[in-house]
Amino acid sequence: MPPSRQYQQRLDFWRSEHAVSERRFRRLGNARLITAIAAVAIAGASFGAGAISAWWLIAPVAVFIGLAIVHDRVDRRRAAASRGIAYFEHALGRLTNQWIGKGNQGERFRDPRHVYADDLDLFGRGSLFELLSTARTAAGESALAGWLLAPGDPERVIARQQSVEELRGRVDLREELALMGDDIRAAVDAKDVARWGEDVPVPFLAGARSIAALLAAAALLTFVLFLAHVLGLTPFLLVILAELGFNLATRAPVERVEQSVQTPAHELRLLVLLLERMEREPFSSPYLVDLKKALETEGRTASQQIRRLSRMIEQMDVARLNMFFRPIAAPLMWIPQYAMAIEKWRRACGPQLGKWAAAIGEFEALCSLACFAYERPRAVFPKLLPSPEPRFEAEALAHPLIPPDSAVANDVGIGGETRLWIVSGSNMSGKSTLMRAIGLSTVLAWAGAPVTADSMRVSRLHIGASMRANDSLADNRSRFYAEISRLRDIVDLVRAGKPALFLLDELLSGTNSHDRRIGAESLVRGLVEHGAIGLVTTHDLALAQIAGTLGGRAINVHFEDHLEGGEIRFDYRLRPGVVERSNALELMRAVGLEV
Repeated sequence: MPPSRQYQQRLDFWRSEHAVSERRFRRLGNARLITAIAAVAIAGASFGAGAISAWWLIAPVAVFIGLAIVHDRVDRRRAAASRGIAYFEHALGRLTNQWIGKGNQGERFRDPRHVYADDLDLFGRGSLFELLSTARTAAGESALAGWLLAPGDPERVIARQQSVEELRGRVDLREELALMGDDIRAAVDAKDVARWGEDVPVPFLAGARSIAALLAAAALLTFVLFLAHVLGLTPFLLVILAELGFNLATRAPVERVEQSVQTPAHELRLLVLLLERMEREPFSSPYLVDLKKALETEGRTASQQIRRLSRMIEQMDVARLNMFFRPIAAPLMWIPQYAMAIEKWRRACGPQLGKWAAAIGEFEALCSLACFAYERPRAVFPKLLPSPEPRFEAEALAHPLIPPDSAVANDVGIGGETRLWIVSGSNMSGKSTLMRAIGLSTVLAWAGAPVTADSMRVSRLHIGASMRANDSLADNRSRFYAEISRLRDIVDLVRAGKPALFLLDELLSGTNSHDRRIGAESLVRGLVEHGAIGLVTTHDLALAQIAGTLGGRAINVHFEDHLEGGEIRFDYRLRPGVVERSNALELMRAVGLEV
């Protein structure tokens, strides 16, 4: 079944579920109101007029409690249906190019100094991250962003490819993850969680847990014996006095545990659903099997361990937040006992927290790539070349952010003898789009994702891009200075001996034609001679002559346009050679400028 049809059927189902749940929710709400009114009437007849027995109140109270339980279940089902509708509407939006601005844009990962992220639209509105990310936690978002920002280790990336292929058709799994509680999107970062789990132990008095348990038992026993008229009140008061002394001695460490546990524990509590779902899912690819094994410790799964912590936090909060229970909890040493139990849990399981959060993050990142693979059925996994020699070859390569039905594909082959493509063409003809298609496909390939091409072979490449240099008043930098600063970063990358792919758009356009010609030729020659491969786009046809100075290591290619009915038309097809005409004057006239 095509993804669009699959998504539409599931969207229709959840819309139907929501309509049914909404009707039941309203009816149950009305029934609860009627029951409450009946209870008030019975109470009035019983306690006011004395016409009937107060035992009649049992019936409406029991009915009200039952209705409240069912009402809550229907409300949860209605909320799940709302999440299902939102999820599949967004999924269909990705298929119909209506996803831009509606997803997670990954703004927190943007770094203007990164050597290609901004130039290739990795983050921000309409970015690759916004298209890919279906992660529900910050750990998943961080894992995905990390994979996009640097090429992975070849063996690990091949393992990711196998995992993405295994997850590709599991729409049910991704649907269940999406339908989990509204609050599941937590700011869980693996490093922050690991830091809390591995923090220095909170010191308590030797034998403090045993002392607290004995004092609580003594308080309970003496109070019961007092109520039974076996003992007077004095023994109970003496135990309370001893408890006050104990509380003074342990006050600092107890407060430290209370304060430190709230944020990470709350966040981890939200991960339990994800953990349990991952633990139940059968996997065959080695990468996923290893992630699942990382969730086991001391004979219990990660979700079981975190549920233990969650229950302890909840029990401690009962006494901490409930003013009516606090007088009962105090003599039972409720908060100190749970604080020490939580600290014991942290000492035993804390070192594992970072590993659990990281495993969930990687699992979510894999699911994001699998969703992209499912929604692009024709996308293929590239062959990752083990050779250190830089190479990029693709047949029918298309830009991954352009809808498949409107994207124009081109063949690309750079590497071996051909180290450089000089791409000429008129404005809006497709030069920058081609470069971004190559750059983004390289990023996807070394993240472990499929690419939008018929086939692709690529070595492990470090990308350096200069496509979007901007001036900065705050940094006192001109556009030209920003561009040459980025070019210096690319040169440093190549000189460091890393196999590199450089993508240079309108090289040195901020200076005069004489300096531009000399500077561009020197720069490109240096990059090629240091072993890099890449593309340079230009409007300046003089730069196209650089190909003749590189001894066969560079070729010219171009895009064309033509006039049709007084309008400029583009076919976005790549052709060999240098472009022979420009459309700048036609474009200026088209927007109303007199030239």
